[in-house]
Amino acid sequence: MRRYGKNPDEDDIRVRPNRKGNRPRTNIRPKHADAAEGFVLTVDRGRLTVLVEDRTIHAMKARELGRKGVVVGDRVAVVGDLTGAKDTLARIVRVEERVSVLRRTADDDDPFERVVVANADQLAIVTALADPEPRPRLIDRCLVAAYDAGLEPLLVLTKSDLAPADTLLESYGTLGVRYVVTSREELADGAAADRVRERLTGRTTAFVGHSGVGKTTLVNALVAKDRQRATGHVNAVTGRGRHTTTSALALPLPDGDGWLIDTPGVRSFGLHHVDPARVVLAFPDLVPGTEGCPRACGHDEPECALDQWVADGHADPARLYSLRRLLATRERREGD
Repeated sequence: MRRYGKNPDEDDIRVRPNRKGNRPRTNIRPKHADAAEGFVLTVDRGRLTVLVEDRTIHAMKARELGRKGVVVGDRVAVVGDLTGAKDTLARIVRVEERVSVLRRTADDDDPFERVVVANADQLAIVTALADPEPRPRLIDRCLVAAYDAGLEPLLVLTKSDLAPADTLLESYGTLGVRYVVTSREELADGAAADRVRERLTGRTTAFVGHSGVGKTTLVNALVAKDRQRATGHVNAVTGRGRHTTTSALALPLPDGDGWLIDTPGVRSFGLHHVDPARVVLAFPDLVPGTEGCPRACGHDEPECALDQWVADGHADPARLYSLRRLLATRERREGD
């Protein structure tokens, strides 16, 4: 049976659509030259809040980005409705080259990296001196992650009214890590926030710390009241805090001169991704001594040239000990 007449023309013939698309495939992607610049403030289940000029908009990742992730701190190019009006949604079409990337893994044997924040230049490691007790192994791991990412670490010690800071600070003296010691009274009257804020001016600082150390309370003291986050308390039985910050969020300092990125509380900081060669760059007095090291040296091996470098008087032995102590945290869990 004939479906068409004796003389069918092109209009009579039905063309079945190509399931893979009628347009030919191409590697050419639109350049989006007219895209606006944006700064990612937070990410929530695929929806991103982006600052474009003085407006906060909601956006989603464009399909053309593929599996490339977008994280808090990213500088992005955005197209679409940029008014920030209710129920509008823009598209992120490009992620600009990152200056720095702070990464962690779930554990040391986990090969999958998780990007915590992008484009930060400072890492504030917040820890309480008591209630809960400080965890030096976790501090060491955060320091290693900071050095690996090229971030300058800042140690923020809270609750000094409950325990002295001298013993903990002594163990980090040879590293030359900057620090700020605060008490609960100083936090209440604003003195603590003023001292910490001095270290944040003109910088993008990521805040990390395990739950219960007062990180969110400190963050709330540093930002405007309408930007403050919910806080929790320490469990009297377990000595652990309850997670109140569930997603990273970038917050501007009140004077507009700097950004603070609050991250969720962590109970582990895996270092599977860390390259010892990048960590040693944070020790400029030891870097020249690595020239004689064997290839892929972990700097804690018998053939490591740093031993002779220190023995010849080029660097303080305590500095080499500190480097190796940090590198050793990759093989030791925080509770060991």
